[in-house]
Amino acid sequence: MRVLTQIHAHILTHLHLSLSSVSFTLSKILCFAAYRNILYAKTLLFRIPYPTIFSYNTLMRGFLLQNPSREPILLFKKLVQKKFPKSNTFTMAFVLKCCSILPALEEGKQVHKHVIASGFGGNSFVQTSLLNFYTKCEEVELGRKVFDEMTERNVVAWSAMIGGYARVGMVNEALGLFREMQRGGVEPDEVTMVSVISACAMTGALDLGRWVHKFIDKKGLNNDLMVSTALVNMYAKCGSIEKAKEVFEAMPYKDAKAWSSMIVGFAVHGLAEEALGTFAEMGEAKVEPNHVTLVGVLSACAHGGLVSNGRKYWSSMLESGIEPSMEHYGCMVDLFCRANLVEDAYEFVKTMPIAPNPAIWRTLLVTCRRNKMFEKGEIIAEQLLQLEPLNAENYILLSSLYASGANWVKMSRVRRQMKERGIKVVPGCSSTEINGYVHEFVMGNWSHPEAKDIRELLQEVSERVRGVGHEPWIATVLQNVGDGEKQDTLWEHSERLAIAYGLLKTKAPVVIRVVKNLRVCVDCHEVTKTISKLYGREIVVRDRVRFHKFVNGACSCRDFW
Repeated sequence: MRVLTQIHAHILTHLHLSLSSVSFTLSKILCFAAYRNILYAKTLLFRIPYPTIFSYNTLMRGFLLQNPSREPILLFKKLVQKKFPKSNTFTMAFVLKCCSILPALEEGKQVHKHVIASGFGGNSFVQTSLLNFYTKCEEVELGRKVFDEMTERNVVAWSAMIGGYARVGMVNEALGLFREMQRGGVEPDEVTMVSVISACAMTGALDLGRWVHKFIDKKGLNNDLMVSTALVNMYAKCGSIEKAKEVFEAMPYKDAKAWSSMIVGFAVHGLAEEALGTFAEMGEAKVEPNHVTLVGVLSACAHGGLVSNGRKYWSSMLESGIEPSMEHYGCMVDLFCRANLVEDAYEFVKTMPIAPNPAIWRTLLVTCRRNKMFEKGEIIAEQLLQLEPLNAENYILLSSLYASGANWVKMSRVRRQMKERGIKVVPGCSSTEINGYVHEFVMGNWSHPEAKDIRELLQEVSERVRGVGHEPWIATVLQNVGDGEKQDTLWEHSERLAIAYGLLKTKAPVVIRVVKNLRVCVDCHEVTKTISKLYGREIVVRDRVRFHKFVNGACSCRDFW
């Protein structure tokens, strides 16, 4: 940089140079400066008398290598405003990449229009950039349109499309596309396999994940760090923490991401001691922990009820100079709340140097409901509704607070507000994998092709559960209706439909695995424990927070979740 600035000074002091010579030389300086001092390079661009599209592209790429910013989009806007005649495929690709990283959906759609207007719509390089942009923004259907229009699809395009389906939880579509890719003779690479593994992980499709693992071994991709880390994550998220540990221990080299995946895996399974032990091993291996590592450590303390350990790790994190993120603060609030230290949690939130996000306020509100702290709960709910006035979950929690105190008048008022504002509740949704296909069930929805058989089996299950003395926790039903209707509602919860389907289609010792989008309610937790004993089945449920492994009438969470 010192030499570059000297050359720049030399140009400025030799005024006899022609404008074309100055433009040429400054463009060369910008080319180097863009990867060493991006702000200096940006200043240079606007000092070049006749800048070329190459200079704009270089600066865009330089910004993309830095922390994500809107600079490439702003540069592209300048080109459009100037009606710059020579934008090329690189220009479009760089600005689309910026839109995918931020993400900036609307700006990316505008760029798409320019792509078509500029005649680059059929260019495979630009098409792949468009596909990557839409899938990263989770606009999978728009991405699929681009994908279907491509005359040549390389492995990057296939990987982007498969990754897009995986990102939004469309595991059947992702795996179907992967099989189509194989039939088309396109050899998958490491990126493709990570996308496929991620699809299995997201929906808890363990059998498919095992098949993918065998495919990876066959293709010799099992020594890739990124693939191995994805496998650790997949097995942990599919409820097979033992296999995750086996893959992890077999890795010849482990970076911070690999260590973090194992620590987080142990944490969500409620294996606090194993998580903290792995963190200690990471220190012995001289691998620096990252943001995710510390989230895993604090989360493990929260799930294990290890308040003193959590405080210790928090203090050491601050002492080491690591600036806590919102997720770290959230873990500490969760730690206090799970231990019913509501005042500690509330004081911690009040002293946070950054404004608490809605998730933190929700954690506090749940704890107030559990401890019947109605006044404090209302204060917290007020903060929450100011931040997210249209989020249905916030109203449900407030409604649940009032229901726990049988305050039906206030509960009805909350429900009325939801109706007036057009706020709709996100229904409980659970999935289970049977014979390589993921079946989804929604609370109260009987549209499944085998709904009649499921309903009949559920009736049998409910009778057997009641027969051993189970009393339904009707307090978890937030409607002011009769007890009978409340009991019927509980038996339509999505995880019960998924478990019933698992009982219907599989036999012991096959494990029934269920993934749910919400937290398991108290009654479903108790019922699943009973089912595991009555039917002699191991049932693993992954809810939004953690895993529950039900065996012989007991849960791995020890009723602490």
